[in-house]
Amino acid sequence: MQIIYLKSLEENSVRKGTHWSSPNIPMSILEIEELEIKYNSSKPFPIALRELLHLAGKDCYFLDKGLNESQEELQKFVRENLRDDVRKIDRPFFAIDVYNTFDQFLFVYLDEGEDPPVYEAHYSDHPSREHWISLVIKSLSKFVENNVERVKQGRNPF
Repeated sequence: MQIIYLKSLEENSVRKGTHWSSPNIPMSILEIEELEIKYNSSKPFPIALRELLHLAGKDCYFLDKGLNESQEELQKFVRENLRDDVRKIDRPFFAIDVYNTFDQFLFVYLDEGEDPPVYEAHYSDHPSREHWISLVIKSLSKFVENNVERVKQGRNPF
């Protein structure tokens, strides 16, 4: 796969520390296509998301899947928590990160262009909260670039 949007991640595929390193672990195109079938009605994901999964879909040094072992488990986890907390996202979306275990997750809508914005959802807040989804940054590529730079500076990526 040719990388168009996530050059910074492609060029920095290993998180390096003084006494350790942590490489990204990619997903195959076939694995990505299986996720597209389940979560985007067989339509291709946005290019930047495909690149992220291709470069670091199994493990990424600045994204957290929580206790989930795979992208598939992460998607199920997020959707179960939404259902349990009486939340619903009516558009196709894909979770890319969870944090505070059962409180928040980051995601992209799958219908917002080739390099979609990244959103944050607070799904365990009180059900009457109106604005439980908020924009984090205007593009997935900028989100990735910012996190790669943070890691290169020796800062915590989480």
